[in-house]
Amino acid sequence: MTEGGTTIIIKRIKKGGHAHHGGAWKVAYADFVTAMMAFFLLLWLLNAATQDQLEGISNYFAPAAIMSTTSGSGGILGGQLAGEEGAMEVSSTRPSVTLNLPPPKAGEGGEEDESEDRESADMQEAEERLKQQEQEQFNEAADALRQAIQSVPSLKRLAESLVIDNTPEGLRIQIVDQEGLAMFPRGGSNMYLHTKKVLELVAKVIKAMPQKIKISGHTDATKFITKSGYGNWELSADRANASRRVLHDLGVPETRFSRVVGLAATEPLLADDPSNPRNRRLSLVLLRGTGNQTLKEEQAGQEQPAPAP
Repeated sequence: MTEGGTTIIIKRIKKGGHAHHGGAWKVAYADFVTAMMAFFLLLWLLNAATQDQLEGISNYFAPAAIMSTTSGSGGILGGQLAGEEGAMEVSSTRPSVTLNLPPPKAGEGGEEDESEDRESADMQEAEERLKQQEQEQFNEAADALRQAIQSVPSLKRLAESLVIDNTPEGLRIQIVDQEGLAMFPRGGSNMYLHTKKVLELVAKVIKAMPQKIKISGHTDATKFITKSGYGNWELSADRANASRRVLHDLGVPETRFSRVVGLAATEPLLADDPSNPRNRRLSLVLLRGTGNQTLKEEQAGQEQPAPAP
């Protein structure tokens, strides 16, 4: 360019330098940082998880178990396309995932269940011990009563009238009639003196035991009824109640008597010989499992204040 005789030259210089790469490297770098954060987060989670939790996660991502079929090539769809006619999926081959959950932690019911099981086992063991102790008491009482009646010369003849046995209901002590040796007059409830003597021995054993007592009177099958209608039912009940009065007079508390009943001839001792005199008897049963109940009642009675004068 020429201006006023002076030549002006304009030179445009194209600057060199690094080629323009754009922002792609930033995206790649961000992906890398994100991947590293995810990796370190995964390591932290694996370190914080318990073994049971790790097993549960592993089972959750376990491959589904798929049953092989014999149709086609043996693949999932039997070598056919899903939309192709004739392809069928067996309902029993649906994918399933098994997840083993960890056992409950403390405070979530596990310890409480174990505690209840232990308490139940301890209670059963205690009950068995009590039953065994009670049975030993019954055996000792039976032996003591047999020895006592043998030690009294005047009562040796009555030894065969005393029948003692263990039943599911408890220790049963029976005083039975013998041929020519009855406990009561015929048709009456006022017992003979020798019957009272036997009841004295029985009372000593009963007072040393804690169980409740059931008394029942029994007759034979011989028909008996008075003009007033008094029969074997009334007679058996009166004889049972007469024995209760004698035992009470001998020191057995009223609270020990559970039931006093008359059964007439409904429960014969010798069922094949209903008229046998041994069917006429008194039956006293120390009821099994009632010892604790008796002791609680006696303690409650002692705690009650005495009546004002």
